[in-house]
Amino acid sequence: MTKGTVLVVGSNATQIEIQGGGAGPTGQYLNETVVPTMALVEAGYAVVLATPNGRKPHIDEVSDSAQHFGGDEQAYQRARTFFARDASMNEVRTLRSVLEEGLENYAGVFVPGGQAPVVDLMQDGELGEILRHFHALKKPTAFLCHGPIASLAALPNAKQFRAALIAGDTARASELGKGWQYAGYKMTVFSASEEKPIEENILHGKLYFTMPDALQTAGGHVSTTPVDFEPNVIEDRELITGQNPRSDHPLAAKLVAALDRAKATV
Repeated sequence: MTKGTVLVVGSNATQIEIQGGGAGPTGQYLNETVVPTMALVEAGYAVVLATPNGRKPHIDEVSDSAQHFGGDEQAYQRARTFFARDASMNEVRTLRSVLEEGLENYAGVFVPGGQAPVVDLMQDGELGEILRHFHALKKPTAFLCHGPIASLAALPNAKQFRAALIAGDTARASELGKGWQYAGYKMTVFSASEEKPIEENILHGKLYFTMPDALQTAGGHVSTTPVDFEPNVIEDRELITGQNPRSDHPLAAKLVAALDRAKATV
């Protein structure tokens, strides 16, 4: 018997648009995907991984190193093995199949980062339907690093909202962002200054918008740390957001605690 089941939503993106045309490589971060998931399993929760097309998420090569596990080679290898072999990471569902089966039995939802969610999840209508369900029932909803950008999928016109951001049409984006379920929530996300080394050294170009600007345009109360890459997790009502890769363990702890609290009140 498990305490309940948590839906982990992954991205299928492998490329992200950069200003001036073209694209750079992207994916999900290994530690952001695996550390919270392993914490959920260790705490007694079952996990279901789902993506838009039902294929396993691509891991960003930049994240595939012990550096993102505090230099702990053993922790890194455990994470790699878990992602490669554990059934929860390989029996991948489509978001559509999860919706069709019904969301009633899920205790919470978690969306890891890496830049990939900026491409597909933030404008995915099926994820939007999933998030609106969890919001309506106030079930724990966690996003890590770039993951919070996926919360914008809950907008009824998420695709148009993203297109307006890319076009630099802030007025249009603000109009499309009205009525967002998470407007007024305190939250965090990967900061513009944390993005710079990735843009300069990996993408060799700038993204079309910053993550804080996108969330603030829709009404989020975003705050980030004054020091880049310091762990930061913000919890407001059912929403739990972590700022960067180093927020993986603190976010996992807050998510497990929120799930346990919710279970205790049932």
